[in-house]
Amino acid sequence: MTAVETRGAAPSSRRRFRALRRMNLILGALIILALVGVAILSLFWTPVPPAKMQILHKLQPPFGFGLLGTDQIGRDVLSMLMAGCWNSLSISVSSVAIGGTIGTIIGVSAAAQRGLFEALVMRACDVIFALPPILSAMILGAFLGTGRSTAIIAIAVFMVPVFARVALGSALQAWSRDYVLAARAIGNTQLSITRRHVLPNIMGSIIAQATIQLGLAILTEAGLAFLGLSVPPPAPTWGRMLADAQTYFHAAPWLALLPGLAIALCVLGFNLLGDGLRDLLDPREATR
Repeated sequence: MTAVETRGAAPSSRRRFRALRRMNLILGALIILALVGVAILSLFWTPVPPAKMQILHKLQPPFGFGLLGTDQIGRDVLSMLMAGCWNSLSISVSSVAIGGTIGTIIGVSAAAQRGLFEALVMRACDVIFALPPILSAMILGAFLGTGRSTAIIAIAVFMVPVFARVALGSALQAWSRDYVLAARAIGNTQLSITRRHVLPNIMGSIIAQATIQLGLAILTEAGLAFLGLSVPPPAPTWGRMLADAQTYFHAAPWLALLPGLAIALCVLGFNLLGDGLRDLLDPREATR
């Protein structure tokens, strides 16, 4: 291959790579928009009330009684999946929003202060990382009782160090920029520089990270619901549907398959969306 052909192949490869990342963004956005639409629709309408029991029609297969069948006590599976979509998304979004806000504030503050405060923040992040969110939820459940708030707090606590590290790394790079050095030279305070120059330049990384963390939050919420540490019954969640389906897996495998596919689809959508947003909002990723 000649030098001219080599130079022509590299831009072509980069164009294909960027097109793939753009498709990830579009596909992820479509999946998430569809799930959000289903979640909002479930607040106003479901084929059958999710908690309604129809014992005479229990364990009906898909298309046998209702579009996706019924569970062991005759509840409509499609209605439960729709209602569970709202519960899973609302808990995950709330926890990531809380943890992301607190973690970003801590990260940019550590970048501005440096020194001892930065070291303390990093060590605190290491301690929190040592405690998985499910264990944190069990500890919180012993004091607060199980429920939506316990799940949100447990997941949010686990999200704080993730966003703190991302914000710290991005903010340290922003503090080394010429425009920030110029702002410091003319006497702007650390708070003013952080608000006007640092935060606007790191929000792309924070948003992309938040989208990826939403997929992890969905998985964590499903695990908490599986253990009975999330929204209490009779409100349906995808994790509890998986837990209830264990006993009936051989007789009614769709009871485990359908919520499992819903969780996988939701996580895939957030991961694709986060991958595309990272390329779109972070110039460094686009350059690489």
